[in-house]
Formats: sequence, structure tokens, C-alpha cells
Amino acid sequence: MTKYIQAVKGMNDILPEEIDYWHFLEAELRKLTDVYGYEEIRTPILEKTDLFQRSIGEVTDIVSKEMYTFTDRDNTSVTMRPEGTAGVVRAGIERGLFYNQTQRLWYLGPIFRHERPQRGRYRQFYQFGLEAIGFSSPEVEAEQIMFLVRLWKFLGIANRLELQINSLGTTECRTKYRYVLIEYLTKHSDKLDEDSRVRLNKNPLRILDSKNPAMQEIIAAAPVMSDYLNDVAKQHFQRLQELLNAAEINYKINTRLVRGLDYYSHTVFEWVTEALGAQGTVAAGGRYDILIEQLGGQATAAFGFAMGMERIIELVKEFSANLIKPNNPDIYFILVGDQAQKQGIILAEHIREHLPNIKLITNTQGGSFKNQFKRADKSAATIALILGEDEVVAGKVTIKYLRDERPQQTIFQTQLISCLKA
Repeated sequence: MTKYIQAVKGMNDILPEEIDYWHFLEAELRKLTDVYGYEEIRTPILEKTDLFQRSIGEVTDIVSKEMYTFTDRDNTSVTMRPEGTAGVVRAGIERGLFYNQTQRLWYLGPIFRHERPQRGRYRQFYQFGLEAIGFSSPEVEAEQIMFLVRLWKFLGIANRLELQINSLGTTECRTKYRYVLIEYLTKHSDKLDEDSRVRLNKNPLRILDSKNPAMQEIIAAAPVMSDYLNDVAKQHFQRLQELLNAAEINYKINTRLVRGLDYYSHTVFEWVTEALGAQGTVAAGGRYDILIEQLGGQATAAFGFAMGMERIIELVKEFSANLIKPNNPDIYFILVGDQAQKQGIILAEHIREHLPNIKLITNTQGGSFKNQFKRADKSAATIALILGEDEVVAGKVTIKYLRDERPQQTIFQTQLISCLKA
């Protein structure tokens, strides 16, 4: 027997039994983006590798270890997108979307990272994100956090999530802090792991994000960024806190929160949970005022976040599964006999034309009435339409109620549309 081909490790199938969760979440996200005035943008899965090296940073885990990169046939190094923001910024610069204007954009699509697969974490996974381009105030930051609060409440998972925030300050703040942090970490270089030694002089802030248990004592005693914020950064961060307090949104200031990408400044945030084991972050983002200029555009303020769809769906499955209504058919059409099959296919199309919102499955695989009725019951349809030889001759059709204790009825086919509407 021929050996079957398995999926690539870490690439997850989304089966029909799970898709209702995805449709439910996607529909709510589309509603919310309309409510908040964000417009959809779709960018390619494949981008030039240089885009991610320049935006994310060459010494980040994503670029150094996790990207799917290869040389295509015209000898160009390309990468399957490992995050969404860089592609949105590239598209905006290339298409002139940011010049002297603001943009509120959202995206949804697959992301690729070669990580160790585990619960809620795959090598192809899906991210939803908001990007507010041209906005420098903390108000847009608070608004995006409020967007997520509204989503969590709708999904019934608000009490399972904690908001953590921090400020990375301005470029001036980070330069001062970077010097102090390198000096501190150098004194303890013998206790740093290999990755941290590589980052020490290139991106020392990333060392604070290490999950290595052996380094947690060193990290806990390290200088904190908040001690090196200038007045501009302090005022910006204070304003965000005032807005969150006014909206009665609970949060925790996490001085070790730096995020995994090089382009962040000022506010960074994460929504975390203890319900998913090690994969605690479900949504995260921050301000990236330097990125657009860094990628060749005009200096432009920007703020955004991304959330992992799989992780949100895991939480909904565990705590709010009752919100998902099964997408069962309304009608299962039983057709017994050759003439019934021929006439029934046409009649089914007549129903779909006049009642486009009705979900109808037509039996197209033959079989006895008994077997077809089993299929109708298994489909969880509300009613079964029955067309056999007697009904064909009489120009009639039988309606049988599968979920209600109501007597079946046989009517003329010309009455079917009005009867189904009723």
C-alpha cells in the first residue's frame, strides 16, 4: 500500500468541526474594525528577506532562528512573512499611503516561524492586527487597547487575561539605558547563555526578555528602563495610564517587558493568560515611530498590535464554547428514484434562488429512503424534504420535521416556497 503523505511538522489543518470558531471570531473582528474605522489591507505572504532583517532586527530570534528563507529562481532571497507590520509598512511606503495622511489599517492572514510546535503555537499560524499610521498621541494607543477589551468581553474571556504595559522611551532614553545595561550585564557575562552573549552589544534589551531560568536572578536585579525615561517619555506614558484609568481598564506595569522586535519605542503592551500553559501571550504590540523612516519612508508616528488567532480560539473553546452556534443546514432533501433525483436537483435550485439564506443539502449519492433519512438526521437539519416516485407523479413534496413534534405534511411543489417562508 502506498504510504500517505503527512503535513509538514508544525503546519496545522483547520477542520470543518473547528471552522465555526474561526468564522465566529473573524466575523466579530470585521464588525469591530468597522466600528473603529479601520480598513483592511492584504499583503503578500512572500517578501524580500531584507525587509525583515531591517525592520525586526538581525539579532532577534525571529530573524536569526525562525524565518523560512530561501533563494528563488531569479536569485533573490525571499522570506515567508514572520510578522505582519513590516509588510504593511512596505506596502504603505511603496503605494504612497502614508505621505501627509493618516491610515487606520487591519490585516488577517498566515504567519510563518520555525518554532517548536506546542499548544496554540504552530509554524504556520494566523495573526490579526491593527496598524494606526500617522498618530503620535497616547490616545490611539488607549483606543487599540479598548478595542481588545471590547473583544475580550464579547468573547467572554476578559477575566482570563491580564494587560501588561511598559515604556521603552525615546531613542535618547534607550541610548542612555543601553549603555548602563551593557555595563551591568558585562559584569555578569559568565552567567549569560550563548544567545545573550550574542545580543549583549547588539541588542541588550532583548536579554531582559529571556525565559532561561538560570538567568532570572540576574535579569531581576538589572537596572530598569523607567529610571532613564526623559520628561517627554514620562509624560507620554503617564497620559496612557490616565486614559486607561479613566476607562477603568486594569493593567500592570511590567518593567521587563521589551517585546521581541527592534522597532518599538515608547509604549509596548501584552495581554497574557495563565490558561494556555507556556504560551501566555495572546496579543501584543506597541509604538514604532522609527520604522517607516528606517524602511525608506518619511518619518511617521505609528502604533499597532497583533494577536494570535489560534490562542484566542483555544480560550474561547475552553471558557466560552456556548457562544458558538452550530452551522447546521435548514433542509436536507431526500430524493428516492431516478426521476426524483432529476426533478429534485432542479427544485433545490428553485428553493436556493427564492430563499438565498436557507442552507440546503441535497442528497446526491442515491440510496434507500432509510439510508437517506439517516443522513438527514445526522446532518442536524431542521426539516427534511422528501421527493419519491409518488410525489413526482403528483407534483407534490413531503415536509418532515426532524427537530419538532409536528406532523409531516405533503403539499404541491408550487406551494413549497411560501410554505418554507412561513
